Amino acid sequence: MAETSADVIKRYLEDAIAAEKSFETQLQSFAKEGDDEAAKAAFHQHAIETRQQYERLTARLEGLGGSTSAAKSFLAHIFGMSPKAAQIGHEAAERTTQNLMMAYAVENSEIAMYEALITVAEAAGDTETAALARDIQAQEKRTAEKVWSLLPGAAVRAYRRLSTQGGATAAGTV
Repeated sequence: MAETSADVIKRYLEDAIAAEKSFETQLQSFAKEGDDEAAKAAFHQHAIETRQQYERLTARLEGLGGSTSAAKSFLAHIFGMSPKAAQIGHEAAERTTQNLMMAYAVENSEIAMYEALITVAEAAGDTETAALARDIQAQEKRTAEKVWSLLPGAAVRAYRRLSTQGGATAAGTV
């Protein structure tokens, strides 16, 4: 059974809302971990932006007669926590670096997600949704660039704390 263009757009909006809600939870967690104050502040600020993004997306979805999907939100939250499993085996000193890597990957997947929403909305003639998605996509691009700029410093600091060649002593201090 074929969907209407409005149904397709609503589904894409539901996906974006679920993804943003899930990532907000991760960002709040990242903002509490590690000792890199610049990274923690960036995570905190982006958590606030992410909440605003999903509120704007929710308003647009409701404007189209849709509502958020509890099932999609639940699944996005469950699957959104799986990247934390990649940190198993890493030292606490590497937590900020690992969080920045995950955040960069998520930001870029969101950029792609919004590109798909923009494309679908434009194909359907929904300029309001396309403009909203384009605005949020621009925010995601700026955040990805900021995260990228924080990554090298965090990696070097972790290396120095963990490696005897980086200046750490046998007790693990710098």
